[in-house]
Amino acid sequence: MCPGYTRHIGRRSLLARTAAIGLLAGLSPVLAAVVHGASEPKNAVFRRVRPTDPQWPDEASWDRLNRDVGGHLTKVRSPLAACADGPDSASCRDALKDLRNPYFIGDQAGATQTSGWVDAWMSAPSVYAVAARTTADVVAAVNFARENRLRLVVKGGGHSYQGTSNAADSLLVWTRAMNDIVLHDAFVPQGCAVPGEPAVSVGAGAIWMHVYDAVTTKGGRYVVGGGCTTVGVAGLIQSGGFGSFSKQYGTAASWLLEAEVVTADGTVRIANACTNPELFWGLKGGGGGSLGVITRLTLKTHALPEWFGSTYATIEAASDDAFRRLIGAFVDFYAEHLFNPHWGESITIHRNNVLAITLVSQGLDQQQSASVWQSFRAWIAASPLEYRLTAAPLIGSIPARHWWDAEFLKRYVPRSVVSDPRPGALPGDMWWSGDAGQVGWFLHGFESTWLPASLLEKDQRGRLTDALFSATRQWWGVQLQFNKALGGAPDAAVAAARDTATNPAVLTAFALALVVGDGPPAYPGVPGHEPDLDAARLNARAIARAMQELRKVAPDPGSYVSESNYFETDWQRSYWGTNYPRLQAVKAKYDPDGLFFVHHGVGSEDWSTDGFTRLAGR
Repeated sequence: MCPGYTRHIGRRSLLARTAAIGLLAGLSPVLAAVVHGASEPKNAVFRRVRPTDPQWPDEASWDRLNRDVGGHLTKVRSPLAACADGPDSASCRDALKDLRNPYFIGDQAGATQTSGWVDAWMSAPSVYAVAARTTADVVAAVNFARENRLRLVVKGGGHSYQGTSNAADSLLVWTRAMNDIVLHDAFVPQGCAVPGEPAVSVGAGAIWMHVYDAVTTKGGRYVVGGGCTTVGVAGLIQSGGFGSFSKQYGTAASWLLEAEVVTADGTVRIANACTNPELFWGLKGGGGGSLGVITRLTLKTHALPEWFGSTYATIEAASDDAFRRLIGAFVDFYAEHLFNPHWGESITIHRNNVLAITLVSQGLDQQQSASVWQSFRAWIAASPLEYRLTAAPLIGSIPARHWWDAEFLKRYVPRSVVSDPRPGALPGDMWWSGDAGQVGWFLHGFESTWLPASLLEKDQRGRLTDALFSATRQWWGVQLQFNKALGGAPDAAVAAARDTATNPAVLTAFALALVVGDGPPAYPGVPGHEPDLDAARLNARAIARAMQELRKVAPDPGSYVSESNYFETDWQRSYWGTNYPRLQAVKAKYDPDGLFFVHHGVGSEDWSTDGFTRLAGR
């Protein structure tokens, strides 16, 4: 979801099987159940095998799989195995330091970008991983898992907040090394008789920083992708996907032209509008890890605007009443000046009567952007006893081609980025400094809802203002991410998104409202780095209360699948709305036995919460 997320507390990962006995000693009973899986349901009809079961493949079987994948099968080792002898050892200190580097995390089969979620999940390494280099490697892994009744997990970038890219006692298909990037001047999907168009083909393990470097910095075009530079391409596309400039360009999934995917029967399929069209539709926002393993995607690229820009300001109100008026003034200002394709990213309405503005723009130079803000700045300046700018506002634009240009950013705005410090790292491997808090964070709570654009009508703005203010009185803050809703977007972007599996609520919403809290990286069993469960649960309750205030003006559930409550009850409707029955039909056709399972993914209601046991009658 990054960049632009504001944190309320603070952050990450777990342990290797080789070190599990010692490190798990400090786990609470709840977290231990999350890691090892719950007891088998009474209505079980099919159960996948674990390493403790006699049906678990023997060493000879694993050796055969290793040969089939060209020697790319590995026993997974968590970086935290280095802490088995205690947190003060040099190796443990190095590991804890490395785990604050998202590029290091991405290079580890046994690590995830989020360390866990209280009472939900903890990062848990698979037993084995196929570090796939080719589509044939993925086919071999899928067939092996199906034939041996194994829990299968797929990971590219590993950014899943809900823990869908990791599971204990599983076989991991790890696509990190499948990262080729190829630009096309005129791509035509297989089997389609249509004009070619500019596009980029991307391996499933590629991350957005590398795609932006190829498409924008070097190629001078734009592709809709994630805000956080280390997010994996395949996972974001399957979740729908939003970029900082989605208010102009729509969702990332909207511009998928073709995918190569390995389905549960081990078949390699091409999915596009002309071949396997229902599978193609399902991959566009139907959620990652549910319908197959994507090995390659081809995405449409767009003409690059001349300018990308950003606007930062922080305003402090002197009283609660003044803060409520400030929220109302910004709602009016947004509706009248910013509700258009030029503006994206977010504002954060803090619980301490502070409004933080962290917006981006496209197609506007510095002077044009500054002129937009004149009336709002004048409103603030007219009441100096009630409002204080905590720092001078920053409004600027740069040539759009340099937005992800690491060399340019390090030279002109060095504080905005952090480079991978490891020896031999690629010089362009960087992440936004504002995203550092998400590296390894331990989630306490995460709520989201799309806010309908009807709330921006003049007679509804008061209700919206009251709800936003009331949410902060629950002792928590609210963030509105304007780029993750398509109300106010061009007709072409809305039409393209309508032909995806994403909940249609996104088409008429003006913002995705987020209420989120977290703590520092959590490593159960590593002294001094365990999660604070009491604080996490207390914060989770406050987060829920804050979202309840927003639900009063947005009562119909509608959440972005990648950024939502792990404990969402009506998740089928919330994530996909009226699209869910169609997704079920796609699942039944291409994965009738449920080989692919993720938490709250399509068809997951047929399984136990850990994905190991199919339930009777399902």
